[in-house]
Amino acid sequence: MSDSQWWFLDLAAVIAFTGGLTFGIVSGIDGVIRTAIALPIVLCLPGYAFVSILFPSESADEYQPFDRQKTGLETPRLVTGGLESIERFVLSVVFSIALVPTVALFASVTPRGITAETVLLGLASLTVVLSLIAIVARYRCPSERRFSPSVSAGSLFFSRERPRAYERLDPRPYNLAIAVGLVVLLASAGFAAINPPQGDGFTELSVETENVTNVTDETETLYNSTYTAGQAEDLQVTITNQEHAERDYTTVVLLERTEGDGDNVTVAERDELARASVTIADGEAREQTLEITPTMTGDDLRLTVLLYEGEPPSEPTSENAYRTMHLPVVVE
Repeated sequence: MSDSQWWFLDLAAVIAFTGGLTFGIVSGIDGVIRTAIALPIVLCLPGYAFVSILFPSESADEYQPFDRQKTGLETPRLVTGGLESIERFVLSVVFSIALVPTVALFASVTPRGITAETVLLGLASLTVVLSLIAIVARYRCPSERRFSPSVSAGSLFFSRERPRAYERLDPRPYNLAIAVGLVVLLASAGFAAINPPQGDGFTELSVETENVTNVTDETETLYNSTYTAGQAEDLQVTITNQEHAERDYTTVVLLERTEGDGDNVTVAERDELARASVTIADGEAREQTLEITPTMTGDDLRLTVLLYEGEPPSEPTSENAYRTMHLPVVVE
C-alpha cells in the first residue's frame, strides 16, 4: 500500500504516543524513566503537530511560466512548496520549545500552579488537539499535494533528487552530525526544564497559639504556659514538610528544669512526656495532638519540643534534634 493512503499515519502515531506518555507520567513514574518519557512531549510532538497544520502539503518543485503579456518573459521560474523532512524536524523542535512557556503561563493560573505534572499534561493535551486539527488541514489539502510520511529512513537527512533543468543550488543534504548535536543540546535543555533545580528543603514546626483579644493583657505568651502537676493536657503541634519529598517524622516533648539565663542556660533535670510519629507528603502540613502530664513543679521549667526525621536517638536532646522549640512554662 502506498504512502499516500497512509497520509494520517504520523499524526495518529503522535496522538497514540502522547497518550502512552501521558499515562506514564500520571502513573507516578519518577527519576530517569520519567525524564525519558517526558522529553518527546517537551521537545518534539506538539511542535510537529503545529508544523503539520502550517504545512499540510508535501515538498515539491514546480516550474511556473511568467505571464508574457505582463512581463514579456518566457523563462519559467522555480516554485518550491512544502517542507523537507529535516525542515519539519527542526521546526518541530523549535515550535515545541516555544509552546512550553505558553503552556506554563496557563498552568500558572490553575489551582495547582506551575508544576512538572501540570505543564506536561498541558503539553500532552495541546498536542492531541493540534494533531486533530492537522489531520483536518491535511485532509482538505489536494490528494496529489497532501503530505504523507515517508517510509525511507534516509529522507530525513537527504533530499530527493531535483530536476536537472533550471537546477538551483541545494543546501541539502544536511550534516548528520549537526542534527545529532542539535538533538543533544535540546535534550539537555528539556532535561533542565523538566527537572529544575530546587532550593534547600526545610521543615516548619509550630505549636497551637491562643487568640489575643486584649492588648493590655499581661499574658506574655501566645500559648498555654500554665500547667498543673499530674494533670494531663493536650499540646498541639503542626509540622509542615517542604523537603521536596515525603518524610517520616517523630516528635518528642520534654519537660526540663533549667538553670541560668541568656546564653548560659543549662538543663538540670529532664523528663520525657510524650512522643508520636507521622508520615507527611511533600508540601503538606499535619497536626499532632500530644498528651502531656507535667511531673515537676516550679517556674524555672520549659517544654522542649524536638522533631526528628525518622527515629530519634535513645536520649533525645536539643543538640541532636532536627528542629527544636523551647516553651517556658509554669507548673503549679
